[in-house]
Amino acid sequence: MTDRIKNIVVAVLCGLWVFGLSLWGIIEPDKDISLSERRNLAQLPAFGSENFESDFEKYSADQFPFRESFRRIKAISEFYIFRQLDSNGIYLRKGYASKLEYPLNEDKLEKAASRFEYVYDTYLKDSGGGIYLSVIPDKNYFLAEGGGYPCLDYDEFVSLIREKMPYAEYIDIFPTLEIGDYYKTDTHWRQENLAETANALAEGMGSSLSLEYEERTLDQPFYGVYSGQSALPLSGEKLSYLWNSLFERVSVYNYEEQDYGPVYDLGRADGADPYEIFLSGPRSLMVIENPEAESEKELIIFRDSYGSAIAPLLIEAYSKITLVDIRYLPSPNLKFFVDFDGADTLFLYSTLVLNNGDTLK
Repeated sequence: MTDRIKNIVVAVLCGLWVFGLSLWGIIEPDKDISLSERRNLAQLPAFGSENFESDFEKYSADQFPFRESFRRIKAISEFYIFRQLDSNGIYLRKGYASKLEYPLNEDKLEKAASRFEYVYDTYLKDSGGGIYLSVIPDKNYFLAEGGGYPCLDYDEFVSLIREKMPYAEYIDIFPTLEIGDYYKTDTHWRQENLAETANALAEGMGSSLSLEYEERTLDQPFYGVYSGQSALPLSGEKLSYLWNSLFERVSVYNYEEQDYGPVYDLGRADGADPYEIFLSGPRSLMVIENPEAESEKELIIFRDSYGSAIAPLLIEAYSKITLVDIRYLPSPNLKFFVDFDGADTLFLYSTLVLNNGDTLK
């Protein structure tokens, strides 16, 4: 075969490949969501719209044919062939996948603190209850520095948020945690490993915990958020929850659905994010009432998604726990839903949310 024929064959094959992908992209219906990445995909922008070019570029990348397969090939090549330390900010170390969180965004931390200060000035200053703060370390606290990855200065981070919240008593839970208390493929912590952490929080707020729990495990393997975001073939792991018969007798009211539900919403085990079995996942406002509490103490927890797993372990110590997520419920609206009078308040947030404090309203 002459060079000329070879060139023609290569050109034809390349043309067919490009034409085939283009045709496939036109014929295949656009997808609304990427289940693996747990995010909405860009849709075709209106022609002539203000940001048409940039929006169309995002649309083309999100709706590209065989996108998931190409993502996996890219990720495997970067990690195992080119030996990159991370891919799109996600790295692997000690069998755990994590996402870089760096640098310390002091301006965003300031925004978080300003929201908390608004809550304090508006609702807590004269409420008569105790006010507490606790910071949840992300996985990078245990993984990043020893592997040569950039990470937050966690001592400085905690010091800054404490300085900005002098009205709150700090409860240090860092010593109660280790990397094994987190999922390998997800950002969150494992509820079955949180007994010591829950005890530290309860004792720091003048309460105590005594209940024993049965560990129950879902039948299907759990693939956390980094399984999809990394596009790597990561192994599934177990997802367990702690059970006590008390949970059958407490009431859990979901303000978004205006209905009562269970402590563990096991119907979500087959959904896009099985971690949402814990108190039905991200919810702006929920109230848990314990008719068997030995005291009339009430607790209000300002929290992110980490709070869904640990709140059930605090139920025994309180007659009522109110869970507030001001990423979804603007703090000026709390006056319509929450009674702060006499209740203790705990600000319980992960470093991930505090370092991106502009998400708080």
